[in-house]
Amino acid sequence: MQSKIAATAPVVRRWLAMAEQTLANHSDRLNAINIYPVADADTGTNLYHTIRAAAQAMAELEPSDVGVTMAVAGRAAMEQARGNSGTLLAVSLVAMAEPLAGAQRLSGPLLSAALQRAQLRAWSALSEPMPGTMLSVLEAAAIGASSVEGAQHGDESNLALAETIDQAVRSAREAVVLTESQLDVLSNAHVVDAGGVGLLLILDCLRSVIVGEPLQEDLLDGLSGYKVQDPNIALSMPEQEGVEVMCTISLTPLAAAGLRMKLDDLGESVIMSAVSEEADETGAYPWRLHVHVPSAAVALDAIQAVGDPSNVSISALSAHVTEDAHGFL
Repeated sequence: MQSKIAATAPVVRRWLAMAEQTLANHSDRLNAINIYPVADADTGTNLYHTIRAAAQAMAELEPSDVGVTMAVAGRAAMEQARGNSGTLLAVSLVAMAEPLAGAQRLSGPLLSAALQRAQLRAWSALSEPMPGTMLSVLEAAAIGASSVEGAQHGDESNLALAETIDQAVRSAREAVVLTESQLDVLSNAHVVDAGGVGLLLILDCLRSVIVGEPLQEDLLDGLSGYKVQDPNIALSMPEQEGVEVMCTISLTPLAAAGLRMKLDDLGESVIMSAVSEEADETGAYPWRLHVHVPSAAVALDAIQAVGDPSNVSISALSAHVTEDAHGFL
């Protein structure tokens, strides 16, 4: 197996391309079990569009190191992120790039550090993080990766890298199974968390391109609600009210903290994370923002009071609204 292992920048490109195709194949089933935090049946679609933005950014990138490649992918994903799940995925990609800066190849210790940074950033991006979601799955993957002896002791061999990603995926799958018992809404519907399953698929795509093996055929076996013949749980849930508002806005950290507090009062599912660590001449950073509110005006008034948002998207929080109902300003 060691001779097949690849860990340079092109691996990131192949990973994102495979993840894009895999999520396209699974988006309908992921949508069908998307009932948390709202039953709007779009987790699969959102993850697909977000990873697609990252994959497309690779087409224009000159050969570079692993860190730069991941950073470009993460920023592209962040700027086009869709929904809770897509935003958290984009935050994770941006965070993974940070420990990889300057690295010519991926190693077990670097992968462990990248997953650890990702789970910390993802948890901190949410105003009210909850276990039983893709956050738990990402955390489990990070813990699993760091438990591998080679990663713990700085072993940069290909074998240690393979063992690290294998354990990360195994731990992530165990965490996905647990999501059903961690949130009442999932327990009552007898399904696992859609975002967690999507993240598991993305991690197995990374394992696949690193070790040169196909995706694991039995990876999703036994996951509650995920059989093709299982009902579309999201469409059977009560219709949701309100809208999801997303945008990018340039703010100082202090102004961003103030806006987060305001949005916490106005709505739910608030996510804010810096798109990059580079400030402009005024000390402001670009932030990607996500919130669920009763009406778009409620959020936009608060946002426009502190800055000029760009790449604004507004979509209804309902599984009964089609994909074309997304509005952009």
